[in-house]
Amino acid sequence: MARVSINRRKFLGLAGLAGAAVLGGDAILIAPNRPRVVREEIILPRWPSRLEGFRIVLLSDFHYDPYFSVHPLEAAIPMVNELRPDLIALTGDFVTVPSFGDEKKGADMAEPCAELLRRMSAPLGLWAVLGNHDGFSDPGRVTSALQNASIQVLGNRSVVIERNGARFWLSGVKDVLAEKPNLDAALHDVSRDEPVVLLAHEPDYADHVARYPVDLQLSGHSHGGQVRLPFLSPLYLPDLAKKYYWGLYKIGPLTLYTNAGLGTIGFPARLNCPPEITLIELRRSDGR
Repeated sequence: MARVSINRRKFLGLAGLAGAAVLGGDAILIAPNRPRVVREEIILPRWPSRLEGFRIVLLSDFHYDPYFSVHPLEAAIPMVNELRPDLIALTGDFVTVPSFGDEKKGADMAEPCAELLRRMSAPLGLWAVLGNHDGFSDPGRVTSALQNASIQVLGNRSVVIERNGARFWLSGVKDVLAEKPNLDAALHDVSRDEPVVLLAHEPDYADHVARYPVDLQLSGHSHGGQVRLPFLSPLYLPDLAKKYYWGLYKIGPLTLYTNAGLGTIGFPARLNCPPEITLIELRRSDGR
């Protein structure tokens, strides 16, 4: 039998190709479908002591389709319910604008997405704002689908959330890129001495929000970069998600958290950036 000779260079090359194939398979077949829970304890100076430990689950960027992004969403639903949040915040992009053809066709996915989302529960409800894909497709249809599934949409308005004799304001703005956000209108009836949690799809909007009496902004939009190589910045970040693309930030008095999203867009792959369920526990500052 003839012996096959392989030198070190060829071996390393073959090993590299094999590693790339394994990594690529994981990025496409496994990583996009395995949400992880990211736990964040956020301290806010104005947070009521009677709401100490208030739990918000933040989800974003579902980009529902029946082939790829449906799987991380289906996996996330029981995980969210097991966390027993007080309130669930959904920060947009329930659907995807198609690359070609009628943009409104993207909204065809609004109803099946909403039907899945309604399986989650929290005693103080599910609350949403729309994202740029929702706004560029058919925002009216996406809003109706969500509200028919008992998910309230905050478009430039605020509501009071009360528990244990204390309260805060939950606010939301329309999408910055696709619609007409109006933070002045959203905060018009808000008491200036009470805390405000704002839902806004694009995280870089925080530079504008920081001028207002808002305590915490919750956002998505960036997908966390979706593909992140070690020690490098994400390969691609969308407009208004280039500064604050993932995690916790402080912009003046404002605290911002950007969620890495559940779904994918463009290419159904995630690398070093798994789908995210964020569990936020809100606490009062020391010494207050």
